[in-house]
Amino acid sequence: MRALILVDLQNDFLPGGALAVSEGDAVVPLANALATRFELVVATQDWHPPRHQSFASQHEGRAPGELIDLHGLPQVLWPDHCVQGTFGADFAPALDLTRVARVFQKGIHPEVDSYSGFFDNGRRHDTGLTDYLRERNVAEVHVCGLATDYCVRFTALDAASLGFETHLVLPACRGVELREGDVASALDEMAAAGVRITS
Repeated sequence: MRALILVDLQNDFLPGGALAVSEGDAVVPLANALATRFELVVATQDWHPPRHQSFASQHEGRAPGELIDLHGLPQVLWPDHCVQGTFGADFAPALDLTRVARVFQKGIHPEVDSYSGFFDNGRRHDTGLTDYLRERNVAEVHVCGLATDYCVRFTALDAASLGFETHLVLPACRGVELREGDVASALDEMAAAGVRITS
């Protein structure tokens, strides 16, 4: 079976959101169209508790975009975003959730960030997505959403490492591009790991 993984299509990542991705809203209609072509569609949702330690606001004198060591892991500091129960954490209003069989929340542990839909950044916690897909005999996954160079990238890399045939649907992704070249570098890394970049 093939599955579509929609990554973090949430208000805070859309234009006007706390961590807006340029043209992030353009992904939503593409995701809706893609969802009609798959037997199984799942979604990931950034779901941070207040005062998550990946937020720059929790580190005095630090600013969004800075890199720190967080409990032994490199951590980009972000604006407060996708806080549990807020409008920013909600899915984009235009996203057709009727096609989504299940939502997997991530970033729920305050001491470690979670870019991937499968694990947190230290692989200390599992979201349950791996078992869910395997129980349904999914062999092939297609990944799209926000953002190409962070949560989409790590979701695709983990899917490939877990043995799923993994495709990145590039037109239905947009990147943060904190630094020039981040998206291109992410695409190269995914391709090198066996992820098929598709249009």
